[in-house]
Amino acid sequence: MSKQESTIGENIKKYRQKLGISQDLLSKRANLAFHTIAKIEAGSTPNPRIETVKKIADALGVSLDDLMK
Repeated sequence: MSKQESTIGENIKKYRQKLGISQDLLSKRANLAFHTIAKIEAGSTPNPRIETVKKIADALGVSLDDLMK
């Protein structure tokens, strides 16, 4: 099952909501542009750069693996 594209965005959204933080706050914590977070979560950026995903994982306090699976 190769649904990896949407999975990363879905996982980011799931962990972000679990923390109760907005996309805006996550973007500030990860030092990324707000639209970057919004696009990844929406699935508009199906293959974000690994560096970007790592920043988001760190900001969420989860491992890269958690977001990729």
